[in-house]
Formats: sequence, structure tokens, C-alpha cells
Amino acid sequence: MKIGICMMANIDEIGFFSHAEALGYDSVWVTDSQMLFSDCYAVLALAAKQTSRIRLGPGTAICGTRIPPVQVAAMATLNRLAPGRVLLGIGTGNTAMRTMGQRPMRIAEFAEYVRVLAALLRGEVADYTHGGVTRPVKMLMHEIKYMNLEPKIPLYVSGFGPRAMGLAGEHGDGLVFAIPPRGVAVAQALAHVRQGAARVKRDLAGFRNCALTNIALLQPGEAADSDRIKAAIGPNVMASVYYFYDEVRERGIDPPPFLRRMWKKYCALVEAVPEEHRHFRTHEFHYTYLHPGEAELIDAGLIRDTCLVGTPEELIERVRQLEQDGLQELMFAVGTDAKWRQAEDFARLVMEKL
Repeated sequence: MKIGICMMANIDEIGFFSHAEALGYDSVWVTDSQMLFSDCYAVLALAAKQTSRIRLGPGTAICGTRIPPVQVAAMATLNRLAPGRVLLGIGTGNTAMRTMGQRPMRIAEFAEYVRVLAALLRGEVADYTHGGVTRPVKMLMHEIKYMNLEPKIPLYVSGFGPRAMGLAGEHGDGLVFAIPPRGVAVAQALAHVRQGAARVKRDLAGFRNCALTNIALLQPGEAADSDRIKAAIGPNVMASVYYFYDEVRERGIDPPPFLRRMWKKYCALVEAVPEEHRHFRTHEFHYTYLHPGEAELIDAGLIRDTCLVGTPEELIERVRQLEQDGLQELMFAVGTDAKWRQAEDFARLVMEKL
């Protein structure tokens, strides 16, 4: 099992990458959310120069904010700085788009985006439509200087529903998805990947899968909702709430069962903000801080519904079971100042014993 970290892009914390590398992590994935964090590619370029082993890439790059050739140029530039150590995660951009009051890219548009992206990463010619005009495009001069498409840059498609998982099978080299409690079982996700591959008669040899999760590593006798845990991963927990707030309003559905006990109180917090500015409020502290009143909404049940929770021994058992289920990579998100200690504790108490 490969273990990675997903961190919020912060140009002032480049030292975290060498910290993670020294602790033995396999990868650090960097968020791409232009209204909130430092530019992910600027952060990754600096990280590439300060590390020598760890794999690096956006987790995930957002298709609605950069056209496919721009994504490939950025990644091929990183591949020149850290050959063979880069990866590209691509997603529709829930937070990056919603902080602008926009919706993530639709699945049909995402499918076309990923098709072009994958072809350009392979150095192929692809028909690409921009501004209503379709022309063949390819990356130029990548064999001479400026940027490298070799070694191959693996493309991980972020998929949290069956259709997006299928796109990973059609076009990707890997899948990023969510495991229970909030996501789906490994076998179910991989079944959707195989269905996508079958549609285009594609061989999945070498295909990778990676789960994004939250980790609550408990000390002996510690409650899941201790003040320490809330301070470290409370913003991770609330990120799930933010996501469903948008889903419930736009689709006219009920909140999921695990949120119903606190739903009215949370909505009251958000809806104290004028509606035209509400998209500023919902995702403003994504994975980093709690708004006033949010800590009181987080209990042990909510933490267990959105995180992998347990003592080191319990998490070791859980990770081993996930590996038996077919999971190949596990990355956990960090955003608070506690991330340095979180990375150390998980490496020392869990990773070293796997």
C-alpha cells in the first residue's frame, strides 16, 4: 500500500514536502482552488526542486479553470524538474468552481476534456474544440526542451460517481475516489472502472487506484470528538457538510441521514449571510479553519461518518483490510497547522508497522 498526503497549496510551507519525504510518504498531492490557496503549480515547482524521491502532483487539478493544453504544459514542465516523479489528478472542481458561484463541470463536458487531456499527455494529436472551433492540436517541442512528456505522466481521474469512475477506465491511468464511510467500497469503484474500459476495449494493465480520506488517529483512551481531534480535522469534517449544502439546495433533495441531526443549525449559520455572497461563506475555510458555531455541530458520530477513526492498531487493521480489498494507494487530507504532527504520528505509529 502506498501512502500519500493531500495538502492545501501553500507557497509558505514548501518545507512540508521534504518533511513528508523524510517521513517515508510516497506522495504529496496539492489542492487546486484558485480563490482560496496558492497556485498549485507554483507550489509544486518549488517542491520539485526541494525533494528527490517523493511523487508530486495536483490533487486534483480543476478542468473548469484551465484548458487541457495548459494543464499538460504545466505538468510537462514539472516533469522536466522532477522526471518520473509527477502525477496529474484531474477533477470537475467542486470547491474551485463553487467559490466563484459556479457549478462543477458536467459529466459529458468532463468526458471530452479528459479525452483530449489524455491524448495530449501521450504526445498524440487530438481534435480539440475551443470557442466553437475544432482543430487538431498536439504538444510541440516537448522532445527538445522546455517540457517533457517522458517519462510518462500518469493521469488519475477523480471519480465519486459511477460515470466519472467509468471515465477513469476509458482514459485514465488511475482513479481517485472516496472510500466508506462517505464513499464506496473498493470493489464497487473498480467495477465501474472496468465497465468504462470495456466500452473502449481498453487493457487496464498498470492501472492504479487511490482513495482520498480523512484520518483521525486517536491517542489511548481519547474520544473521537476530543478538542484535539476537532482542532486537527474539524475543517475536514465540515468540508463534507459544505459539499452537501450545495447538493441539497440545487437538486432539491434531503440531506443524507448522517447530517440530518445538525442540518437546520448548519443552514442557519450559512443563511445568516446574504444569498448573493453565500458562496463566499460555504467553502471559505475549506480544510483549514472552522467558522464560529461549527465546532459545536461536530460530534463523535459526524467524525466517524466522515473519517477513518481509530487507535494506531485499529487504523493498521483498517488499512490492511483496504489493501486486501484491492486498494493500492491511500492519501489523507491535511489543512490545519496540526498537519506536521499528523504526518509524523501517522508515519511513526501506522505506516512503519504496515
